[in-house]
Amino acid sequence: MITRRQTVTVNVGGVHVGSAHPIVVQSMTNTDTANAEATAIQVAQLARAGSELVRVTVNTREAAAAIPEIVARLHEVGLNVPIVGDFHYNGHILLREYPETARLLAKYRINPGNVGAGQHHDTNFATMIEVAKAYDKPVRIGVNWGSLDQQVLARLMDANSAAGSPKSGTDVMIDAMVVSALESAHYAESLGLPHDKILISVKVSSAPELWQVYRQLAAQCDYPLHLGLTEAGMGMKGMVASSVALAPLLTEGIGDTIRVSLTPEPGASRKLEVEVAQQILQSLGLRQFLPQVTSCPGCGRTTSSFFQELAQKIQDFIRDAMPEWKARYPGVEDMQVAVMGCIVNGPGESKHANIGISLPGTGEDPRAPVYQDGRLLTTLRGPRIAEEFQALLEQYVERRYGRQEVGA
Repeated sequence: MITRRQTVTVNVGGVHVGSAHPIVVQSMTNTDTANAEATAIQVAQLARAGSELVRVTVNTREAAAAIPEIVARLHEVGLNVPIVGDFHYNGHILLREYPETARLLAKYRINPGNVGAGQHHDTNFATMIEVAKAYDKPVRIGVNWGSLDQQVLARLMDANSAAGSPKSGTDVMIDAMVVSALESAHYAESLGLPHDKILISVKVSSAPELWQVYRQLAAQCDYPLHLGLTEAGMGMKGMVASSVALAPLLTEGIGDTIRVSLTPEPGASRKLEVEVAQQILQSLGLRQFLPQVTSCPGCGRTTSSFFQELAQKIQDFIRDAMPEWKARYPGVEDMQVAVMGCIVNGPGESKHANIGISLPGTGEDPRAPVYQDGRLLTTLRGPRIAEEFQALLEQYVERRYGRQEVGA
């Protein structure tokens, strides 16, 4: 069992973030926020994919002015997902000029390195905190490797140079990120923002540095931590890098909300980052989002692509059905399904699943035994094995999980 690091709980628009609650999956839009229709559509797609918080860029007056329309459009289709405003450079201006936007956003993301330099830094930061207090909103103090507060970094670099055993530049940078985050959080509290209105992130783009900075931060505070590898990359690289980066910290109990920052292929859906985040948590046993489909990789015994096609169809079918299943069948997300390709491991894996099918490999009898809760249910033959197995799966869900709903 993974023991979570103990934190306070922060309420973000009705979603509770902290060690007493499940780790929250979040995502971010890449539309022009000023385009309220396009942004609302993407927020809805992300929310329906399972994103429990959705962050949007608020970088211009047009973007700030669009927030009320975005929220209204979401409410029209029955979605109340909390919207987080991402502010850099001019957040102190936009939050003051657009009070309805400040009221409707569920949380403000503030980057201490991008609120202004010199004498303006504390003033601008304080302005954003005053707005958060006025509307009873939490904030995320989000420190990024690429936009670190240069005053903090210079201070620590000077101190390091004067030390008898100076640290490496990387170690000083990591120290500076932690110091920047904690000093900003403490300053926010000194301005009157409650302790349980603050979350922190310290993001870098390298897994080893991410482990180092979050372990250091986690040991020094009890704020909930937003976990993510920033600029993870595209496709396979981004998915693997994010998984490698997040898994060790999550297994140590560090992290209360996560985002997988994938670069989408041109024109591709943004939903993949939500699905990857869910799969990371599910693979670690931290949360269950949808039934797991176990399928073998294939070998010389499975020269036919039929079992691969069936595994894909069943996986897609389950994901598409989950919004309805989740509402009708409590506990269905814990179901295990097996789609196996030959006699070697097929029957065994199928018996261990709630429901599983063992397809015939090359040269084997053209028959596909189906196992349900460890027992042989039936044997399928002929050209409609895929359709018949899907029907059996639907019947199993209704019979196994439908009874729970009736008796609840």
